[in-house]
Amino acid sequence: MEIKNTQECFVQLWRELERTRRLLTSRYKRYCIRNILKDWFGTRATDDFIWEVCNSIIVDENDIPAYGWDVMPPPKMCPWKHRELLRAIVAVALKIGIRKVDAKALNKAYEKAFPQGKKLKSDRKKKNKKDNK
Repeated sequence: MEIKNTQECFVQLWRELERTRRLLTSRYKRYCIRNILKDWFGTRATDDFIWEVCNSIIVDENDIPAYGWDVMPPPKMCPWKHRELLRAIVAVALKIGIRKVDAKALNKAYEKAFPQGKKLKSDRKKKNKKDNK
C-alpha cells in the first residue's frame, strides 16, 4: 500500500479501515491498532513502528494509550479516533509531522468513504460572543 498525503489516498485508507475491520472480525481477531498496522504493513509493522504510531495519536488528554491493544469501534460509529489513527499512520509512514497531514482532505475523504456515517465533529470550541463582552 502506497501512502500519500492526498484526498484520494485518504478515501482508500478510510475504506481499507472498514475492510480490515471485517477481515479481522471474520478471523476472530481483535480490531485494534496493532492488528490493523500488521495487516497493512506486514513485517514493517515492528513494535517500534507501532509505538510511534500510537504515541502520535492525540484523542483525549486523559486517554492512556495501551499501545495498540485497545479494541476500536467501527469507523462509521467513532470516526474521530480513526481520523487521528490515519493522521498518525500517514505522518509516521511519510516521516512528516502530524500537523503536516492534510486534515481537511482527510475529513472530506471520510465523507466520501462513509456518506451515511456519523459526522466528524471538530473538538474546537467556538467562543461565544457574549463571553467576550
